[in-house]
Amino acid sequence: MSQSPPPRSERSTAPSPSSRGDRTAIPSWIVAGAVAALLAAPGPAGAAAPPTAPATAAAPATAGATAAPAVTVPDFWNPRSRGERIEAPQTGRAVRFLTDDEFPPLHFAGPDGNPTGFVVELARAVCEKLTITCTVQARRFDTLLDALDGKQGDVVAAAIPLTASLRSRFLATRPYFRWPARFAARTDKGLPVPSAAGLAGRGVGVIAGSAHAAYLKAFFPKAVPKDFTDLTAAESALKRGEIDYLFADGLNLALFVGGQDAENCCALTGGDYLENRYFGEGIGLITRQEDAALSRALDDALQRVWDDGKYTELYLRFFPVSPF
Repeated sequence: MSQSPPPRSERSTAPSPSSRGDRTAIPSWIVAGAVAALLAAPGPAGAAAPPTAPATAAAPATAGATAAPAVTVPDFWNPRSRGERIEAPQTGRAVRFLTDDEFPPLHFAGPDGNPTGFVVELARAVCEKLTITCTVQARRFDTLLDALDGKQGDVVAAAIPLTASLRSRFLATRPYFRWPARFAARTDKGLPVPSAAGLAGRGVGVIAGSAHAAYLKAFFPKAVPKDFTDLTAAESALKRGEIDYLFADGLNLALFVGGQDAENCCALTGGDYLENRYFGEGIGLITRQEDAALSRALDDALQRVWDDGKYTELYLRFFPVSPF
């Protein structure tokens, strides 16, 4: 019998959609919430035994974040990788970041029409650490890599999954965000925390043919999978009590359970699952292969943005309900 891997593998997460048409639809409430948080924030707009994973850090009670002590902030950085500070190469011009403006809360158009979101503000924080001038330009999602390859920009900061195919063409930093798989359940049923034994005989909603369906079959073999064609239908079934659990992308489930449509019916339960064989490596800052010095400087700056607490500040601003 397969052993159910524990929440959080050291290896990684769910793939982000590869094209504009495939990307997950984000409810309108998260757009409004992210914009409201942006306007209120100071400064620029910015159950069994699987492998262990990078520890998540509970959000500290920092100034301006007093309402978010329960939000879990993921930690993807290895303190042993810290070394001598790496400076960005001096090119005599601004470093041009390319992003997309239709995927909140990661990247979207702010109230002034300019790009913002967690990924965009993280990129701006990296530029501050490197003391370099940067610009951010929004382009259509499916044109970003071609624009980078055509030297119309220097860095892509968007939800493009890190894959072997991408790495054959470009360089990328270590992941700064990943898509965990999560379970959600109704809060009024007293259901056990998901485990191989606890899910035996219980109905678990999955999207048919998805990586989550394959993972459930491999590691929770006694669960009773209930296939759905789309996540909205599965969430509605969970809300109505037609299934006991829903296993899907953690970001979408976090948006669902924290949104108005859920009417406080449900909550995330158990841990997060980050097996990259199923859910991908996550996302990083992408550069051309000839810009290796810039890529190393970006990697170092991301570590320092984590070390000084800026990553946590931005995470709390854009993720009112954490997928981790």
